[in-house]
Amino acid sequence: MIVKPDAVRKKNAVGDIIEQFEEKTAFRILAMKMLEISKHQAEQFLRRACQSSVFQYIDRLHVRAGRSWWLALEKENAIADLRKTHGAQPTPAQAEEGTIRKKWATNIEHNAISWLRRGKIRHASS
Repeated sequence: MIVKPDAVRKKNAVGDIIEQFEEKTAFRILAMKMLEISKHQAEQFLRRACQSSVFQYIDRLHVRAGRSWWLALEKENAIADLRKTHGAQPTPAQAEEGTIRKKWATNIEHNAISWLRRGKIRHASS
């Protein structure tokens, strides 16, 4: 999971997001690192992760707009629980109360987090 720069810049957002995943939904954090990566680094990482053309996702992920936290998470039913915790609706206005999207997203693109799964990129609005 990536806590994107738009959330990192907000006071208390990172701690709250991690707490929601770790304490409220019992995800295990396997690794965690803050990164500020270049466009080239993002392209290389996403190319390996997705094994396809991923240039369209770089700006969409907003990983070049500042520091981001990259976390490796684990649990049973991880994707379903991640979607529920983040909020399945595409905009903060439509999101359910108590979700990360409702609390920390600004709009559909600046939605606080994104994630990778099974070799494919998952934008949090997809």
